[in-house]
Amino acid sequence: MTALGFLYPGHSAEDDFPRIEMLIDSDIRLPVVHTDIGEDAHRVDALLEMGAAERLSAGVEELRLAGAEAVVWACTSASFVFGWDGAHEQVRALALAAGLPASSTSFAFAHAVGELGVRRVAVAATYPEDVADHFATFLKASGAEVLSVRGSGIITAAEVGTWGWEEVLAMARAGDHPDAEAVLLPDTALHTAAYVRDLERELGKPVLTANQVTVWEALRLVDRRVNVPALGALFTKEPVIQV
Repeated sequence: MTALGFLYPGHSAEDDFPRIEMLIDSDIRLPVVHTDIGEDAHRVDALLEMGAAERLSAGVEELRLAGAEAVVWACTSASFVFGWDGAHEQVRALALAAGLPASSTSFAFAHAVGELGVRRVAVAATYPEDVADHFATFLKASGAEVLSVRGSGIITAAEVGTWGWEEVLAMARAGDHPDAEAVLLPDTALHTAAYVRDLERELGKPVLTANQVTVWEALRLVDRRVNVPALGALFTKEPVIQV
């Protein structure tokens, strides 16, 4: 059995992880530990506090006891707001605290874009525009070309967690760009695990969502490969035979 650990801020769409575990349908387990969210606000100062090293390190012992072989900070906004270099420092501190390979959802997006072999992307975000722009800056630092960025002005993760298929589809459509090779939905508070394949069918291109890429990144850290068409193009690049 392979256990992959996730530090998830507060409570919003954490049920995406057991759903993804069921879709993978293998010997892979996805334990989630909830971190102290502090103030629930998509605001730069609150996000910097949410992603502080001491908040993340508080949950690593529980993940070690669960047998985790890697740990991912399952939060996009409270990683990319630190900037490219600051997000690297955040992950290094997490790896040292956990004694395990570590990453974050922001780096998961950067690596997933590379895995798909695309460069031109569109961002459809739940965040206010200024926070969404920080994500675009992070992606550009990774080498991606961001053709468009659309924020939705949602302040709290709690509100994002109430969104269903209609809201997610409307946001993805509104944030798409005709020249984009992929559309990115960067919020782990957003339920998307059940929608990825349908979103790709509607938009006619790969769609990367926060919880989807977070799990893929954890698998990458331990060099596991799975083929799960229900999780979209990112999970269909691997051989059908499960390793």
